[in-house]
Amino acid sequence: MLDEAGIYNFRRLSPELTTSGQPSPDQLRLLGEAGVETVINLAMPDSPHAVPEEAEILGGLGIAYIAIPVDFAAPGEDDFLAFREAMDALGGGTAHVHCIANYRVSAFLHRYRKVRPDWAGEDPADPLPGDWEPDAVWREFMNRG
Repeated sequence: MLDEAGIYNFRRLSPELTTSGQPSPDQLRLLGEAGVETVINLAMPDSPHAVPEEAEILGGLGIAYIAIPVDFAAPGEDDFLAFREAMDALGGGTAHVHCIANYRVSAFLHRYRKVRPDWAGEDPADPLPGDWEPDAVWREFMNRG
């Protein structure tokens, strides 16, 4: 269902985890129909295409919502620690992680795989979305342990 929903830069990393760019309000509702239990949003609330009512839509569907606003120009250590804590708390439940274009998410998951090698996502060497070439800030962020 989600694979065909047309969500920008959608990726299924495992049966329990999907990622994407910003879902529309209708696509957020599809997450509920697909059985997603938690949504983690790494986008800034004032980002283009952000959905201001996202928390309300997901809450109405019984989906836990975690917002970790990450400045695209300056991803920080506190951002990653909050993300790591959120991912560790999933406990095998189904989750969808998104930002605006799936770039922040891909970088955060690339790094998460380094600190959680037992995590069942894609191989860390797998490429990031083909339409993004991380700049020096993001390469440095992803290379941290």
